[in-house]
Amino acid sequence: MAGSLVGMPSVLVAMSGGVDSSVAACLLAEQGYEVVGSHMSLVHLDGVEHGCCGPAARADAAEVARIAGIPFEICDMTLDFDEAVIGDFVAEHAAGRTPNPCARCNGAIKFGAFLRRADELGIDMVATGHYVRTERWADGSAHLLRGVDRSKDQTYMLHMLGQDQLARSLFPVGGMPKAQTRAVAARMALPVASKPDSQELCFAPSGDAGGFVRSQAPALVHAGGEVVDADGRVLGEHDGTFAFTVGQRRGLGVATGAPMYVLAVDAASNRVVIGPQDLLAKRRLVADRGSWVAGHPPVDGPFEADVRVRYRGEDAPAVITPTLEGFEVAFWSPQRAVAPGQSAVIYHGDELVGGGRIVTTS
Repeated sequence: MAGSLVGMPSVLVAMSGGVDSSVAACLLAEQGYEVVGSHMSLVHLDGVEHGCCGPAARADAAEVARIAGIPFEICDMTLDFDEAVIGDFVAEHAAGRTPNPCARCNGAIKFGAFLRRADELGIDMVATGHYVRTERWADGSAHLLRGVDRSKDQTYMLHMLGQDQLARSLFPVGGMPKAQTRAVAARMALPVASKPDSQELCFAPSGDAGGFVRSQAPALVHAGGEVVDADGRVLGEHDGTFAFTVGQRRGLGVATGAPMYVLAVDAASNRVVIGPQDLLAKRRLVADRGSWVAGHPPVDGPFEADVRVRYRGEDAPAVITPTLEGFEVAFWSPQRAVAPGQSAVIYHGDELVGGGRIVTTS
């Protein structure tokens, strides 16, 4: 299947062992790129199989590389991952925010440490199985667009990418619906053609983020924390604010006779505020860690665009005002469950303009 054409760039493909990255690697090899497959070892699971990590995932990636006829490596990035992703995950919980570890991983690891790995190997570009598209305009600027399959679009998780990263990145499956990706895998007789998608945190077996925090950051476990209503009346107790996120309904540990939701998480006072759904609505947010795909905001002052505050949420029209650290958002209509720590991502139609971390809401 492999065999590069004269003048084609070399590409280091992040191969997780899933169908998307496997098809990405094989398509690039089929198109004549000089492809090297790389499976990033990110977490310490002591032989436990979990999603894109563990022995079976490594074996699947290696077998696909063998079928494609491309070189293959396993790259140990556990130290980078511990510092940039798990460390940030714990720090965000300690601050009372709901972290977005997948976005953090993409920025720091898959398009940070992985690009540095490509440099070490003397490889021109990197590629992943993300469902996003890129365009290069006549002025040389790179633009990031939603994947053709809107149900699989992953631009939300790549909002931190800029011109330097996009200039060296390929996304071979971004222009296909997921069903076509699986059909290509079947045509190529790849063993992962029908492999289910991974939906869980790679570093939290069984997807138990709370259990991971309890075992890895016991200092965040504080017995006797208060669960209060919007007026400050104590309704119950908890043993750690890390177990709660804005908008959460289940697992509150209290019974009030009416549906209640987490309205706010105050780690400093070890207090969780709950209330009825109508109190979740927010009209404004402030974001830091601002990133603009173009390297700068589209205009000097406020501008109108759509903003998404959850990965699988809906776009909401708003006015965005850039700031030194990020931007402020004023929604045209109130938005439910805007959680500090999550990403606010800005779109003009199908194009991702930029994004940042939500720090406050009102």
